[in-house]
Amino acid sequence: MFLRAVLFDLDGTLVDSLGDIATAMNHALGQHGLPPHPEAAYLRMVGEGVARLAERATGGAPAALQGQVLATYHAYYDTHLFDRTYAYPGVEAALAELAADGVRLGVLSNKSDDFVKRLAARLLPGVMFSAVYGERPGIPRKPDPTAALALATELGVAPDACGFVGDTSVDMDTAKAAGMYGVGVTWGFRTAEELRAHGARAVVSSAGELLAALRTAAP
Repeated sequence: MFLRAVLFDLDGTLVDSLGDIATAMNHALGQHGLPPHPEAAYLRMVGEGVARLAERATGGAPAALQGQVLATYHAYYDTHLFDRTYAYPGVEAALAELAADGVRLGVLSNKSDDFVKRLAARLLPGVMFSAVYGERPGIPRKPDPTAALALATELGVAPDACGFVGDTSVDMDTAKAAGMYGVGVTWGFRTAEELRAHGARAVVSSAGELLAALRTAAP
């Protein structure tokens, strides 16, 4: 295989966190007199960082109110991070096999960095990640390729020998912008059609298919 490293999105790719995100945001909305949303509506709200989530969930409310909702959300989510969130079936084993192949593994998410590190450590304890990063001050969010390219450099791998796995157009756009091999997964928050439209080199529907796609990736 030509891939020497693979970067993974977190939410919707490695773990199903939609229920806890929706519950936390609906709690925050209610605390500030705003209406909640059905859980399924959050499928289209997530993926671009928590600030964009707050903007969408509040219906574009004034910035001050968005900030208040965001602070309430963060405080609630911090203590309910693992209520309903779980690793997708087969993902941990597939990543462990990749690591056994000598592939270096990393996580790059638009979720807050602390949350990303805690979720990865607890829900994927058998995976030897070389680096795990979420949103950090001063570093552009995906789909800007800055963080992905920096992570590839940290892992000692050229971008064209690096895979990028995710479940949204943001992830596939990141892969293209960084010159990485983009693989879309359909068990997450968006559709196969969206992933293909944004340049996924492969689209998979199970952990086994993901492992095969990464092992047989061609430049």
